[in-house]
Amino acid sequence: MSEESKRREALVYHAKPTPGKIAVVPTKKYATQRDLSLAYSPGVAVPCLEIEKDKENAYKYTAKGNLVAVISNGTAVLGLGNIGPEASKPVMEGKGLLFKIFADIDVFDIEVDTEDVEEFIQTVKKIAPTFGGINLEDIKAPGAFEIERRLKAELDIPVMHDDQHGTAIISAAALINALEIAKKKIEEVKIVISGAGAAAISCSRLYQAFGAKRENMVMLDSKGVIRDDRADLSSEKAEFATHRKIDTLDEAMVDADVFIGLSMANIVSPEMLLSMAKKPIVFAMANPDPEIQYDLAIATRKDIIMATGRSDHPNQVNNVLGFPFIFRGALDVRATKINEAMKMAAVKSLAQLAKEPVPEQVNVAYGETRLTFGKDYIIPKPFDPRLIAEVPPAVAQAAMDSGVAKEPITDWEGYKDKLRERLGSDNKLVRLLLNRAKLNPKRVVFAEADQLAVVKAAQIVHEEGVAVPILLGRTDTIKTLMAEIEFDAEDVLIIDPKTDEEDDRKNKYAKVYWEQRKRKGVTLYAAQRLMRERNYFAAMMVNEGDADALISGYSRNYPSVVKPMLEVIGMAKGVNRVATTNVMMTKRGPLFLGDTSINIDPDAKELTKIAQMTSQVVKMFGMTPVIAMTSYSNFGSSPSPKASKVRDAVANLHRLYPDMIVDGELQTDFALNDEMLKERFPFSKLVGKKVNTLIFPNLDSANITYKLIKELNEAESIGPIMMGMRKPVHILQLGASVDEIVNMTAIAVIDAQHKERLEAEKAES
Repeated sequence: MSEESKRREALVYHAKPTPGKIAVVPTKKYATQRDLSLAYSPGVAVPCLEIEKDKENAYKYTAKGNLVAVISNGTAVLGLGNIGPEASKPVMEGKGLLFKIFADIDVFDIEVDTEDVEEFIQTVKKIAPTFGGINLEDIKAPGAFEIERRLKAELDIPVMHDDQHGTAIISAAALINALEIAKKKIEEVKIVISGAGAAAISCSRLYQAFGAKRENMVMLDSKGVIRDDRADLSSEKAEFATHRKIDTLDEAMVDADVFIGLSMANIVSPEMLLSMAKKPIVFAMANPDPEIQYDLAIATRKDIIMATGRSDHPNQVNNVLGFPFIFRGALDVRATKINEAMKMAAVKSLAQLAKEPVPEQVNVAYGETRLTFGKDYIIPKPFDPRLIAEVPPAVAQAAMDSGVAKEPITDWEGYKDKLRERLGSDNKLVRLLLNRAKLNPKRVVFAEADQLAVVKAAQIVHEEGVAVPILLGRTDTIKTLMAEIEFDAEDVLIIDPKTDEEDDRKNKYAKVYWEQRKRKGVTLYAAQRLMRERNYFAAMMVNEGDADALISGYSRNYPSVVKPMLEVIGMAKGVNRVATTNVMMTKRGPLFLGDTSINIDPDAKELTKIAQMTSQVVKMFGMTPVIAMTSYSNFGSSPSPKASKVRDAVANLHRLYPDMIVDGELQTDFALNDEMLKERFPFSKLVGKKVNTLIFPNLDSANITYKLIKELNEAESIGPIMMGMRKPVHILQLGASVDEIVNMTAIAVIDAQHKERLEAEKAES
């Protein structure tokens, strides 16, 4: 994609369908006149008077306790510099988005039109009563130091300048663990800090809080080593001025144990690395290009422990590991500030979490057999679902211990449960999917590449490294569509099965197909004609190993696409009927629904197989399946065959798969409401567990349910995911959106990865 095309895509993302990235959403009922009279006049006067009596009641009757202001004057925005308050707004909205999706914190972004430090401070102080906390962002130094210092001293709510402290907290956690692996003591190591901005100063101060010695630190700015004999040093730089008579980074790196890069790309040479001490620790955090490229550093020193700010290498130092969870903990105990004790608690929590066994969901997301504490895993991954239940409690406890918490927590397990529930409808599943697919992209055939949405999806997965697309259809049509969206990748294979150029391949495929089906009435001539059809041709590509997976169904009805897949590729060993499941991104987390597309009225044996295959898909996502077999009845309340087949399927599952967490038959509300289930059916295997999979008794109920959830709740759907096929084949819903096609492509890639791994394991055994 050209730079202009990328620019246009970014603008469209921020502009459509609604400008911006965040919105205000009502949290109370407003359907009736009675609701409105409570929401506003006259009912609203009652909480107003209560707050007048005691300002602390604002936390009880308003959204203040979960509302953070992200405030900037636009003077130091990303790498863009001083671009002004209006131009900084997209970044502040983005920060608000991260607060919400990682910690369920609401945000108002506020852009202040002043570069005067005092004026900025007074403005923030005047609006502070609105908020439970304030996140300062993208404010240039040295003013940023004074602004944060004053606001922390003069306000009674948490204030943090994330540019300063976010990187410090995450890198400190990584440093503690790296030093442990290298068997070095923080009090003894020599540290070089390249950069002298807000983040560098804060990092250095926090490292000192953990025991680093100032005399062992050398800091550099754009003029070289910050020495105590340099004139015109700011007070912050003077704090870290060295007495050593050195001037350059080359000199500073000699025998250094740790390099902290917060400066610019490619300033560290292999020679500098070689001059460092044994087992050097290098955090090259300049973004997007680090101070030394990861591959070069690893090739230069085999004993190096390396971290960067990038997600495509091990040990990403990412601020999103910190600020959402620090504010979450601070807000939940009504802390009056974010102090050093709270920041240090976050550091220790992050460092400890990296040493704990990693959930399978995280291993799956990052394509690892098992992530374990070591030189390539010194800091938790941003997608780790444990973060929200570990870091906020540590921060909250530190706030309580240091005397800044107004509302202490007593029920810590209950608090952790509530935090887990805050993961939200997104639950990071789509990001996990795409991330996992990128680790080992596969060749995916798009059988309907003469459709604009399909070509656009192919462009996205190609440019994002999710898959290697192969486009089937009329070459001229495909190239025209590619030109329209500036999809100019010359390495993308385009195939038109109807052209003479493909005769050799068609004849080869036809012969294989004929051999498979010649005793089922198929002639060689008929087989040759079928190979002109894209779905047959695409299926043969996968069947013969010329592609790894297949996506089709965008423009044709489901049965017509399933037929060639079953004829050419067929079902996996031990499978008599294929089935599908859809994953719905709901407020309670991902919910797997099966069978949503194929089996009209499955019997008990077929329901058993559908449940078993669906459980395997859930595991493929790194989750433990908790399955409810649904019906209109509960545990034998109806003698109808419609209900009894579900009971029989449950009995089969309990007998064949005793370790599977499954029960029924159950009405859906009991399946999804644990309190109701526990009260009425305390014997159920599902009591105390969060159901994430529903198996329906027939196609009517499954298909209607998933489409109802999708349309009424605007829940994102991934699927239908084909289950039981011998090779990775996935069929879209008619007219699927570009995002749905991209997600299904990621599923196809993961399916191919999974089947490849199973084949390898089988070969080894």
